[in-house]
Amino acid sequence: MPVLGKNSTFKLDNAAGSLQNLSTYITDVSGINNTTAMIDTTTLGDSSIEFTPGLRNGDTITVTGNYDATPNTHFTALLGQSTTSTFEYSPAGDTAGLPKVSGECWITSYQPSSAVADVVKFTATLQISGAVTWGTN
Repeated sequence: MPVLGKNSTFKLDNAAGSLQNLSTYITDVSGINNTTAMIDTTTLGDSSIEFTPGLRNGDTITVTGNYDATPNTHFTALLGQSTTSTFEYSPAGDTAGLPKVSGECWITSYQPSSAVADVVKFTATLQISGAVTWGTN
């Protein structure tokens, strides 16, 4: 059965290090890639390229939403902090037993934007640092 995006939740530490649910402001979460670098281990005499898995990379998360003072204050307070922030993303919602992705990140950019015929929006980019945990709520 399809899962509706409206049930998704996104939580992020505030500047004090306390996890906050920002779901009511967010319209889109994307970019958690969960990739593994593949290291070329081909040697002389091999007839095909050979690889071995290297470091895992969660890449970046892009969060887009409707502008409000709450997410504006939240994201701008995290820009330039000297410690990472914890994030939790639950694509199907945060009911116990449902899938959840979590980890640590740096806020690398926060941009509000407006167009005459649309609501004011924001986009934040989060650089994942370290391992991403794929688990459940």
